[in-house]
Amino acid sequence: MDVLVAPRPILYHDRMKTDPSIASTGAVKRRCIADRSGCQRARPIPVGGDALEPERGSWRLDRRLWWCAIAFWFLLGCLSAAANPVATENVVASLVAERTQVAPGSSLELALVLRIRPGWHTYWRNPGDSGEPPRLTWILPDGVIAGPLRWPLPERIPVGPLANYGYSGQAIHPLTLEVPEDWPVGVPLPLRARADWLVCEEHCVPESAELALTLATAPSPGPADPEVAGILAVARAGLPEGRIDGAVLTATDRGLRLSIPWKAGQPSPAEVAWFAGAWGLIEHAAPQSWSWSGDRLEIALTPGSAAESAAPDGLLAVTGADGAVRSFEVAVRRADTALGTKTADQKAPIGLPLALAFALLGGLILNLMPCVFPILAMKAMSLVRGMAGEGADEGRERLRHGLAYTAGVLVFFGALAGLLLALRAGGAAIGWGFQLQYPPFVALMAYVFLTLGLSLSGAVTLGTRLMGLGGAQVGSGTAGAFGTGALAALVAAPCTAPFMGAALGYAVTLSWPLALAIMLTLGLGLALPFLLVSLLPGLARRMPKPGPWMESLKQFLAFPLYGAAAWLVWVLSVQTGPAGVAGVLAGMVLLAFALWLRELGGGRQPWVRRARLLVVVASLAGALALGLSTTRLAPVAANAVGDEAAGFATPYTADRLEAARAEGRPVFVNMTAAWCITCLVNERVALGTAAVTDAFRERNLLYLKGDWTNRDPAITDYLSGFGRNGVPLYVYYPSDGEPRVLPQILTPDLVLEALAGSP
Repeated sequence: MDVLVAPRPILYHDRMKTDPSIASTGAVKRRCIADRSGCQRARPIPVGGDALEPERGSWRLDRRLWWCAIAFWFLLGCLSAAANPVATENVVASLVAERTQVAPGSSLELALVLRIRPGWHTYWRNPGDSGEPPRLTWILPDGVIAGPLRWPLPERIPVGPLANYGYSGQAIHPLTLEVPEDWPVGVPLPLRARADWLVCEEHCVPESAELALTLATAPSPGPADPEVAGILAVARAGLPEGRIDGAVLTATDRGLRLSIPWKAGQPSPAEVAWFAGAWGLIEHAAPQSWSWSGDRLEIALTPGSAAESAAPDGLLAVTGADGAVRSFEVAVRRADTALGTKTADQKAPIGLPLALAFALLGGLILNLMPCVFPILAMKAMSLVRGMAGEGADEGRERLRHGLAYTAGVLVFFGALAGLLLALRAGGAAIGWGFQLQYPPFVALMAYVFLTLGLSLSGAVTLGTRLMGLGGAQVGSGTAGAFGTGALAALVAAPCTAPFMGAALGYAVTLSWPLALAIMLTLGLGLALPFLLVSLLPGLARRMPKPGPWMESLKQFLAFPLYGAAAWLVWVLSVQTGPAGVAGVLAGMVLLAFALWLRELGGGRQPWVRRARLLVVVASLAGALALGLSTTRLAPVAANAVGDEAAGFATPYTADRLEAARAEGRPVFVNMTAAWCITCLVNERVALGTAAVTDAFRERNLLYLKGDWTNRDPAITDYLSGFGRNGVPLYVYYPSDGEPRVLPQILTPDLVLEALAGSP
């Protein structure tokens, strides 16, 4: 096949326009359409006329010249139709078809093939920091449809401090051609397209080619062209294998974090690369680090100049252990848009003064939350036993007790907040209450509550310091009060009270000092009632006087602690299943045995005391090992929490929410956790009632439940999209309109009012 050699462009943005209808083998004759640099003005050749003026000054030709002119124009038409491939100075461009014979009503695979000069490159759909992708402009018969170019996996091309995405050596861009059913069989199908591309090395040259391809038509498609089939096979091998949905892009104080779900059973990658689909989303030359977080792939990216507005979708390249490279198109949503449905008031930051006020108020309300009730037993004993006196010594003791309790709360909240901020800065998708998402911590907390309950029941005596945690005696002094405050904060931390969620969500967007200030204010709100009683004698005098009744009350208050231990064992059953429950129950038996053996007292002979101590230590070590062993157990499937209360709940996924919204179906989202007592109470008293469930069914409402008992970055991202980093969170999406965030304390009437207010 003859190759039509296109002229070299003279200026960067000045593509010379040529008329390929004037060409001959071995040379190119150009007819200028404009007086441009490097192009001589040529006299137009009249249609039907001769370029040579006859001697008599007449334009009339004799018969021989007429036949020569007709033959000349016919030859030019043939050459014009054969302008495929076209060679420029740096690229040989061609338009190839998988079959040269096509049937009406069928489709055909075509490809734009660019064979590139060594050392030069063309570009991907997002060229990176500079460049321009190839494009095709078609001239097609009526009814014929050409699909868009498809883009194989590119390579990252460094250019000094920048980077581009493109192709070297050869670029193959497949596309699909649709032939109409009414195309006459036997009539050739002419295809013409103008291809434009930018090819670069140290400098860039825009080039173009007019490509033409004629296909024969027949009742059935013809056989595949082996050469073209091989070209298309190479192209298909580089195309994305499929599409991954549910990826989330989150802005952190260290950059961008891309969280991509990775299906179980897929091989773990040895290397990962992310190609942003839009310019300005990321710094293309910046390094990308990646890690695993459960069943999700976390990639740390450096934001680009248009990170807030650029489309977040892109291409994921995964290199396996065998060196094979696979790619996937990835649909990404931004965590800070919550599927693009946040209301205007949720987008606006609440500001530091209001956040501090919300944190203080939320901490006060936290004293009334069900999840804090077990620790209220110990606080009540401390109040009654240590703060009922009226003398100077009792007043000083009361003040020390209150300050120590407040210090315990603040120290724990400060340490927990520092750990939370440090982990989030490192890219971890965690939120408030994250400590109870780890089964070993839950098991150890169950041990603590069992031990304190046995202490209050009088079954064991743990000494003045540990007894002070239960408020059993004042002699423990400030150490016991400090421990009581720390334990109160430990139990209260997973809960989210009204006003508290907005304050915490705003805190994690601030610098470390301001974020710590908000979280310490939350702790101050939790400790404030106890602190006020210690500071104000008038309140202290209203406390009941000590008496024999306190011993009975102390033993009675042990039972909420036993209940808390049982609750934590149930949380562990949700997290790890029966194996985890068996392990922690066995650990509790060993712990109780060790405490009982310690209560027996020492024997007269030294070897008896040493043997008893050895057995106590071995039993405690066994209990600790059983508690820590829960970290090796596989998590139970998510969204198992509370399903017995509302059996029609569907596990939350971003895809399900997006699909329901696209259908115009109303959705109710419940973000919960087994260790959140507030969540469980709401499900029992509100969401699980017959009135609410009937209303859900009448409206064909999709009830999505997200279980945050174990770590789940997708739920963490959803929470952060609404300015929250803890559960519960209840969001109602009407069939048409903005979502509505419901209060954290629900009643059936609140839920029904939200549903009734929908359009």
